[in-house]
Amino acid sequence: MGGGRIIKVSGPLVIAENMADARMYDMVRVSDEGLLGEIIEIRGDRASIQVYEETGGLGPGAPVYNTGAPLSVELGPGLIEAIFDGVQRPLDVIWQKAGDYITRGVEAVALNRERKWDFTPRVKEGDQVLAGDILGTVQETPLVEHRIMVPPAVISGKVVKIYSGEYTVTDVIATLETPTGVVDITMMQEWPVRKGRPYKEKLGPHIPLITGQRILDTFFPVAKGGTACIPGPFGSGKTVTQHQLAKWADAEIVVYIGCGERGNEMTDVLMEFPELKDPKTGEPLMKRTVLIANTSNMPVAAREASVYTGITIAEYFRDMGYSVALMADSTSRWAEALREISGRLEEMPGEEGYPAYLGSRVAEFYERAGRTINLGSDNIEGALTVVGAVSPPGGDLSEPVTQATLRIVKVFWSLDASLAYRRHFPAINWLSSYSLYQADIDPYLRKTLGDKWIEMRREGMRILQEEAELEEIVRLVGVDALSATERLTLETAKSIREDYLHQNSFHEVDTYTSMQKQYRMLELILSFHHQALKVIEKGELDLDLEKLFALPVRERIARAKYVEEENLGELDDIEKEIKEQIAEFSGEGGDADA
Repeated sequence: MGGGRIIKVSGPLVIAENMADARMYDMVRVSDEGLLGEIIEIRGDRASIQVYEETGGLGPGAPVYNTGAPLSVELGPGLIEAIFDGVQRPLDVIWQKAGDYITRGVEAVALNRERKWDFTPRVKEGDQVLAGDILGTVQETPLVEHRIMVPPAVISGKVVKIYSGEYTVTDVIATLETPTGVVDITMMQEWPVRKGRPYKEKLGPHIPLITGQRILDTFFPVAKGGTACIPGPFGSGKTVTQHQLAKWADAEIVVYIGCGERGNEMTDVLMEFPELKDPKTGEPLMKRTVLIANTSNMPVAAREASVYTGITIAEYFRDMGYSVALMADSTSRWAEALREISGRLEEMPGEEGYPAYLGSRVAEFYERAGRTINLGSDNIEGALTVVGAVSPPGGDLSEPVTQATLRIVKVFWSLDASLAYRRHFPAINWLSSYSLYQADIDPYLRKTLGDKWIEMRREGMRILQEEAELEEIVRLVGVDALSATERLTLETAKSIREDYLHQNSFHEVDTYTSMQKQYRMLELILSFHHQALKVIEKGELDLDLEKLFALPVRERIARAKYVEEENLGELDDIEKEIKEQIAEFSGEGGDADA
């Protein structure tokens, strides 16, 4: 360990001299209190250090100790259900040591060194293994089988010894004979957070991540291994939308990063997740979740590190062959941390004071998502989907963080304050949102749902777009200026909005909708539209549109969202009623003409 001396302190930024042996992103210990820091700039023998803890009381002359290693996370059994801060210190351990607030210099290892895990080997002595091969498993929680892999640094080797039984994360569970010598393998490995974990091949985004949220799955789907962002003003439902994705998305592992959010919001997450039930098993959702909590009152530099900590943990589970969903809430707070550190470094500011490299840092983060073929001889497939919330000041989507994010991600879920005020949730605006994965995943949807689904989805969006144009006319000259066909379009659009896109996250049935049920619900709405259109096109002069729109079956269409998944046969009855009631109405219209 090399040593240096502080010559300047500026908030979380410390400048030290005599650091000639330092390298970029080396971890250091600042002062005799051992405050954790990371080197982010080197000029000659001077190093600029961002300190992940409160720097009050530090002064020139205090020592700086270089560890010679980058900021890394510990990966192994014990991650699931854990709640870490931005630099992977377990908050429950810190609370036991220091109370309700993180005190300076407090140390806590990420993974419990004393807890024993029941290791079951999958290989036997004499087997040849490659980096990424699974040596054995630990049943970490009822929902997660933790797969102990050969570390990426060990290219290949022969299993000399493999153990079975209960061991801690630092005990040797296997010994490999490699070309460079004998290597002992433990259940824990370390990985630097700023470096993406390796894989064999990145696959195309051809499989949708089913979320159970109708507006997302139908009109703006995200692919497994894809990227999405949710920008929106305060109170529009970013956090609730991410909770719904964490609970219902077709992912086996959830990593939730609370980056610079309000302490009370993060408390809600910490209180809710243990109580939320995993819909597939009934177990608490925390049994497959890792939480990273770095609230707005925690040191700003640790906020910058928290997103890297979270995505490295997510990549580790992807390497096991899991589908992982990472929620970052919010990347705007992360960008603000970058801006503050950049300002203290006296770098040339870019737009709105953000550093000139904001775009490349955002891209670097989102590009670590993907569906991959992992290292190892079995070619196991994994996926890491990243959903980032963005909090633009005043809801201004033209600000730099939102724009930098939109250049990278392929799905844009635009939250709209006006929809939220009208109590329409999820408050995602269907006219300004988009998904660039649609063409990639359509072949998959055609196989599972058929060509009709693609046609219905397009027709539904066309009706919603026509409604926006017709509303302009209605505002100018009133609804009476519209033709019967145009009034039907408005009525159908209203049905799509209220009966299909509006979804109650707190209703036990409506909170999740399978793709089969989404298909049937949209089919009912469009079936009524098509059959009503035929009646209108017959041209009855005295057609009572109000009576047509008020047919009793309309109420049943509206309540189809509350039909349970196992009772989808009820929707066949609604389809029959649509035909019968419109035929009866059409007959009445014909009699009147006669």
